[in-house]
Amino acid sequence: MAEPLTAPALYVAGAHTDVGKTQVACALLRAARGRGMACDAFKPVLSGFEPARWAESDAGRLLDALGRCEADLDAVSPLRFAAPLAPPMAARQQGARLELADILGRCRAWLETSSAALKLLEGAGGLMSPIAEDGTALDLPEQLALPSILVGGGYLGAVSHLLTALEVLRARGLPVLALVVSEDASPDAPAFAETLEMVRTFAGAVPVVAAVRAHEAWAEELLDLLRA
Repeated sequence: MAEPLTAPALYVAGAHTDVGKTQVACALLRAARGRGMACDAFKPVLSGFEPARWAESDAGRLLDALGRCEADLDAVSPLRFAAPLAPPMAARQQGARLELADILGRCRAWLETSSAALKLLEGAGGLMSPIAEDGTALDLPEQLALPSILVGGGYLGAVSHLLTALEVLRARGLPVLALVVSEDASPDAPAFAETLEMVRTFAGAVPVVAAVRAHEAWAEELLDLLRA
């Protein structure tokens, strides 16, 4: 049986919205399951959710990577809202109010009850995106004392977003185990190799992993880094 990671869980943070957090989480889950590791994932808040297209949602993709089904939607992502907006704004449209204490309570309950060797907690939006009326996505790793995998994109301006998010985590004294840069599919995106080189120049000792679109072999590299 594969040995568990040293950390109780890992937080998958985003430098911006739609930079590939779920893609990275799913690839990492598949790599770990391929090595015989028991895995679990939790995305407490999800906006832009369409019940009829649940399998295409972040929660549905996480379930697929875990080898689980629609019946486990509530277990993986209990707070789901239709509007593709910041979670507190989406919740308001459905007459709900998101409170940080409730989200943290759900996260702690999941952390306490899950016995998986690899546990991934995924935030919503970018690191400083509001996740509740009184908190941002940054509050999750800070309040739960979780090390982070920080995911950024390959679009123009992504290097600044990624390095800014890295500095925010460092300023709060929060450990960052790896930076993952997702390759951008846009023909107007800067050269991916040059983007990676720039990130590595300024990332210091934090390992940088290139999440290319053609395959998921990079997830094995990421898993090895997390278990080192």
